[in-house]
Amino acid sequence: MSGPLRVVVADDSVLLREGLVRVLEEAGVVVAGSYGDADALLASVEQDRPAVAVLDVRMPPTFRDEGVRAAIELRRRHPSLGILLLSQYVEVAYARELLASSSGGVGYLLKDRVASLEELRDAVTRVAGGGTVLDPEVVTRLLGRRADPLAQLTPREREVLALMAEGRTNAAIASALFIGTGAVEKNVTSIFQKLGLEDSGTDHRRVLAVLTWLQR
Repeated sequence: MSGPLRVVVADDSVLLREGLVRVLEEAGVVVAGSYGDADALLASVEQDRPAVAVLDVRMPPTFRDEGVRAAIELRRRHPSLGILLLSQYVEVAYARELLASSSGGVGYLLKDRVASLEELRDAVTRVAGGGTVLDPEVVTRLLGRRADPLAQLTPREREVLALMAEGRTNAAIASALFIGTGAVEKNVTSIFQKLGLEDSGTDHRRVLAVLTWLQR
């Protein structure tokens, strides 16, 4: 590729977005634009002329799948544009649709597993060159062989979930583990996230988490 590599970045978190911009610039990449939502990104790509769009999966307004849907729309409008999803979540259905496209490079990495500046630069460069970069967990989910979801839990989270399975309230769990109720709530929230239990408004996440524990 001739000239510096140009990318655009979209992430709703100001701190994460600015941190990503700085990291990319330190890696020698030109950040042509950075945005806090998918709509702003879609509206600006024509002007920014990037080689790669780096974006989160979940962004405003619903924080569910706006980012990955924007990626699919970007691919439709600009077939040669490289797409790198950088997120904490794996959205299987939309990821399959994005990967099914035969044009342009594509990548899907999990934020917590990007270990170095060089790894990120290599991923962006490979996607810009038409290559594919996938986190192993993304591959596992796409192939339908999801790893044991409980394996992601910390020892403390497993203790909390075990007590939840006994029907204990957060207050009772706090008393049993000699921690504050706030700490229990943080662990419960983390458990829901790691088990992929979104707040749908219809499903009882506590019950679903317990069922996952009982099925181990």
